[in-house]
Amino acid sequence: MGRLFGTDGVRGIANTELTCELAMSIGRAAALVLAKDGRRRPVFVIGTDTRASADMLTAALTAGLCSVGADVICLGVIPTPAVAYLVGKYKADAGIVVSASHNPAAFNGIKLFSGDGYKLPDELEEDIEALVLRKRTEYPKPIGGEVGRVTTAANAAKDYIDHLKSTALYMPEGMHIAVDCANGAASVTAARLFRELGCEVEILSDTPDGVNINEDCGSTHLARLSQFVRDHGCELGIAFDGDADRCLCVDDTGEVVDGDRIMAICALDLRERGKLPSHTVVGTIMTNFGFTRFCEEQGLRFIATKVGDRFVLEEMLIGEYAFGGEQSGHIIFRDFATTGDGQLTAVQLLSYLKRCGRPLRELAQVMPQYPQYSLNLAVSAEGKRHFFTNSAIKAAIEAAKTALGSGGRIVVRPSGTEPLIRVMAEGEDAELTRTQAESVAAVIREQLGGA
Repeated sequence: MGRLFGTDGVRGIANTELTCELAMSIGRAAALVLAKDGRRRPVFVIGTDTRASADMLTAALTAGLCSVGADVICLGVIPTPAVAYLVGKYKADAGIVVSASHNPAAFNGIKLFSGDGYKLPDELEEDIEALVLRKRTEYPKPIGGEVGRVTTAANAAKDYIDHLKSTALYMPEGMHIAVDCANGAASVTAARLFRELGCEVEILSDTPDGVNINEDCGSTHLARLSQFVRDHGCELGIAFDGDADRCLCVDDTGEVVDGDRIMAICALDLRERGKLPSHTVVGTIMTNFGFTRFCEEQGLRFIATKVGDRFVLEEMLIGEYAFGGEQSGHIIFRDFATTGDGQLTAVQLLSYLKRCGRPLRELAQVMPQYPQYSLNLAVSAEGKRHFFTNSAIKAAIEAAKTALGSGGRIVVRPSGTEPLIRVMAEGEDAELTRTQAESVAAVIREQLGGA
């Protein structure tokens, strides 16, 4: 896999790229690097999404951790942001999530959180990676009672749900909503959460079988949710991805309300309540240009980072900002969470809708949305590396920028989590935007063999 850690942990096809042997090595290395102050028995919490490979990889990680004297608290199937929250509540030294988020079922991943619930900084990931890639063999080998122990947290889901409920300023009682759980981790929390908040809830895609996670459902496939909302007269629909750290919505007409528009709505709510420090929102270079215009009109400051919620959070921490996120639905409310949390986002949105008494369809119009055209091109690992030095691709991108002019832009980048090159063009002219994106994509296919 080359360098192990990407923008969101270690990820690959389970049992070929992300093997049991690799997972065990990561467990051993993480125990050594993340143990607090030389503590003899560090404690790790581990949670997973619903992939068939989760048990296999969790067992390997647990074996690696226990083999060097670390204790493990198993959380079972639970959303990624729940692990980030529970690592602190349970006073653990670190948390591990076995999940590949929005990726298909064949993929899996290993994501690590420090004891304060934040994703690991690059330097700690590099320390773990160095131990793994050097194939270190001189790990501690405790015996007898010094070997790590494994326990199960019976109330993990309840503790997380109680936390989410506590963040609601207004209870959305009586709201008729549809919720798509993506056959993923939200399947164990969403129905209970929204019913205890007082909503009338229709639940979709909450029957995971190990291979149907994200399959034609969830935040990456909104068509079914849109149709369901229209057919059943729901006020809105909410969709999560496989590990429930993303949230996208549809309004009562089935129209998609993406992460940018959710951020615009919530930014106004936070400002009205005096909860938006420096009147600043942090997004990424993929944030729709309409959001920039929205911020200008509303007197808000917008800061764009590289793509990835970890970069959004880093900027938020540096500037002590409270709110940020991505178009994909990773949204961070730093007053309540240390990472993007789809269900927390939904709770905050529903609470505001209840407070203001206006439909999502109306609130979403606060932000103009510029036409965007996106393409994902499958390439090999070698192709991703060559992307950075290919002169023909660079020339094609520059030509597209010139064609789009000041009224548009193009962003071309390798995915941090999948074997893809992503092309996104945006501009006032929808047809010009499309043709320029396709022109660049054609050159990438020719040069790198992208599909």
